[in-house]
Amino acid sequence: MSEEFRIEHDTMGEVKVPKDALYRAQTQRAVENFPISGKTLESAHVAALAQVKKAAAKANAELGVLDEQRAQAIQEAADAVISGEYDSHFPIDVFQTGSGTSSNMNTNEVLASLASRALESAGVDVHPNDHVNASQSSNDVFPTSVHVAVTKALVSTLIPAMETLAASLEKKAEEFSSVVKSGRTHLMDATPVTLGQEFGGYAATVRYGIERIEASLPRVAEVPLGGTAVGTGINTPEGFSARVIEILAEETGLPITEARNHFEAQANRDGLIEVSGQLRTIAYGYMKICNDLRWMGSGPNTGLGEIAIPDLQPGSSIMPGKVNPVICEATIQVAAQVIGNDTTVALSSTNGAFELNVGIPVMASNLLESIRLLANSSRVMAEKMINGLAANEERARFLAEASPSIVTPLNKVIGYEAAAKIAKHAVANKMTVKEATIDLGFVENGSITEADLDKALDVTTMIGSYR
Repeated sequence: MSEEFRIEHDTMGEVKVPKDALYRAQTQRAVENFPISGKTLESAHVAALAQVKKAAAKANAELGVLDEQRAQAIQEAADAVISGEYDSHFPIDVFQTGSGTSSNMNTNEVLASLASRALESAGVDVHPNDHVNASQSSNDVFPTSVHVAVTKALVSTLIPAMETLAASLEKKAEEFSSVVKSGRTHLMDATPVTLGQEFGGYAATVRYGIERIEASLPRVAEVPLGGTAVGTGINTPEGFSARVIEILAEETGLPITEARNHFEAQANRDGLIEVSGQLRTIAYGYMKICNDLRWMGSGPNTGLGEIAIPDLQPGSSIMPGKVNPVICEATIQVAAQVIGNDTTVALSSTNGAFELNVGIPVMASNLLESIRLLANSSRVMAEKMINGLAANEERARFLAEASPSIVTPLNKVIGYEAAAKIAKHAVANKMTVKEATIDLGFVENGSITEADLDKALDVTTMIGSYR
């Protein structure tokens, strides 16, 4: 045997494991069996697995399953893993056994090695299954870890980032409250709005996204821990489920609760599917906002040019001076990724059969990626784009007044058909609506006075009272 390796064994026999690895035989088998993507569990997911093991060790000690010495050593080892210090010892591919058994055993083995090392001088050994995995099964530990990791990412990362973006948009809505511009429906000229009204709508889109996440949290934070293999709680001491989840909630500061029905929680991942759908909805909203901003910032000379998006970097390797809306483009790509991730989560949800879903690792990976991408994009949008946006007020007002749709208030005076005639005449002859109205004789024949015409066509009176 090369001195770069050591021999470990499990119930299937001997396995060569890298000499300095904290993991053991079962992890190594998984590494060899799943050389698929090169993508391992998210660091946040590894930390959540360790958090579950820490809570279990504490509960097991209280309930007499583990001696205090081993339980304390496991908890201290878990703290080290939670800190991220040992992430390199979690090498298993995301695309693995669908229950996450491989990664559960990876965690058991790493914690057993660290705890055994700490107790070596006392001659005490810590076993991955008998001690670290006591009162547990991969089938309740791994999904619990996913729900914990996702809940934490939502609460501590995504919601604060979205609040930052919403606040930036709300500030711009106030700043742009008097900037009149053309409304647009079907990408065609419509009656006037203010830029502030549009930005208020964007802010509401983000705020509603936060509400959607918060509404989903009770289901996402409901975990199957304590159900062990199939939801019956076999091999757990009385009171274990309630106590371990209580400890987990205390340790994480998250609203973690015990599954109301362990068989549902064991077999289905509906809470994850629900929140994935909310992330998809948020992604659609971000895509719409960024597309609007790209349109309004288009130009500088041949586009709409109603807003000035901050210049961040050269936009072309061949056209000097060109600058592009790069943050919008990056965010639109993020939205596409999140929408695709949701499809993966939804399809994986169909892998449930009887007492277990076997698509959990990829669901976890996609959800945590979506949360991270949306959180980072939210902050980047706010800090690098929204906060620096400026209104081209004169241009926006010109386009609002040039829109043939400002003829709409004349409906009440001369009727819809006559107003439509004016709009078409204005477009065909490149006139303003006022000029077209006069040219067609509506002032001369007394249908409307010029003073009333000016009043009716004042775009500042058409923006309504909604903000």
